[in-house]
Amino acid sequence: MSAATDVMAELALLENPKLRAANEERGDDHGVNLSAVRAVAKRLKIQHELAKELWTTGDTAARLLATLIARPKAFSADELDTMIHDIRAPKLLDWFITNIVKPGKHAEELRQRWKDGTDLVGRAGWSLTTDRVVKSAAGLDLDSLLDQIEMEMKDAPAPKQWSMNHCLAEIGIHHPKYRARAIGIGEKLQVLIDYPASPGCTPPYAPVWIAEMVRRQKALA
Repeated sequence: MSAATDVMAELALLENPKLRAANEERGDDHGVNLSAVRAVAKRLKIQHELAKELWTTGDTAARLLATLIARPKAFSADELDTMIHDIRAPKLLDWFITNIVKPGKHAEELRQRWKDGTDLVGRAGWSLTTDRVVKSAAGLDLDSLLDQIEMEMKDAPAPKQWSMNHCLAEIGIHHPKYRARAIGIGEKLQVLIDYPASPGCTPPYAPVWIAEMVRRQKALA
């Protein structure tokens, strides 16, 4: 019996039908608690070949685990491009971006390759763009990004729209020169204006989000 077979059997034992049902309401097709996935990864440590085997199963829980035990810098850009086009679950996409793409060697190349994609691929491209807006904006054309957001965000598929809205907010939060324009675009498009926010949480509607985070920055200054 292979190591991958053993791991798949272990994940099957961790499957919770009620959790799967709850996850499926959010578009995620797995029923394994994420803390349990992390615990298995902690025990296995980095095993790149095993990660690749788990990925080929197509099982979302196995792929979530694979993102934690893979060696990010061992993937080529084309391998990562092939992998992302086979992702259907939002949680897997987020783990793939956070655990494999961002720590790897090809984030900027893939950011540009994916930004104009649809649905989850577009979401990934804008997630990487948001990361640059926050951490290393030098060389980014923020005016062009705002132009694209203004033209495309209103009609973008929901997963991509969410990521574009996040980018809009972070431009307004971290780049005072563009703050008024970012707020104006948010007010014009009204994306997520009615999105319910839990008590004590900042709503994702960009003008409110920007204003609250800037207020917090000033309070700490």
